[in-house]
Amino acid sequence: MRSRSNRVCGVDEAGRGPIAGPVVAAAVLLPERFYHPLCRDSKTLSEKKREEAYRLIKEVAVAIGVGIVGPKVIDRINIRNATFRAMMLATRRLKVKPNLFLVDGFDIPSFPFPQVGIVNGDACEIAISAASIIAKVTRDRIMLKLHRRYPDYGFNTNKGYPTRYHLKRLKELGPTPIHRFSFRPVRDVAKR
Repeated sequence: MRSRSNRVCGVDEAGRGPIAGPVVAAAVLLPERFYHPLCRDSKTLSEKKREEAYRLIKEVAVAIGVGIVGPKVIDRINIRNATFRAMMLATRRLKVKPNLFLVDGFDIPSFPFPQVGIVNGDACEIAISAASIIAKVTRDRIMLKLHRRYPDYGFNTNKGYPTRYHLKRLKELGPTPIHRFSFRPVRDVAKR
């Protein structure tokens, strides 16, 4: 899996499934014909390997843009629209404008540039894989900072996902301002 050209940009997100924290999207343009075995779907890499890949991508990328949408906006516009907003923000922050955007999953609605949505694109397009890694590591780092503010929920390990421990603490302590109140587990606890 090599990059096509430096005018093709990969776009992906991290954080659609958690019940706490932001959704983060990244847009990455890699050098033409770039290849590295670490540039693959972020979900297949250990945390250590993801960090290594993140540093490599930051070093070699032609351009990187990141978009972050917080839980209050997610609650207001829903996770799908928040994800598209984060992707739009990420693409707008690129210093170099590509000819084509390869988007993991589906096309971004009302996107003003040429794009192709590729289901499971993070597994078959290196530019999308790179975006997947940038988005995931960025979001994980945000969740580590949020863990320092709210240490009782285990955000350092669960990253906001609804693990057994996270749900137990949510029931015991109630939600924090960074929880997504539009998501059922949080909404159910908040109703009490």
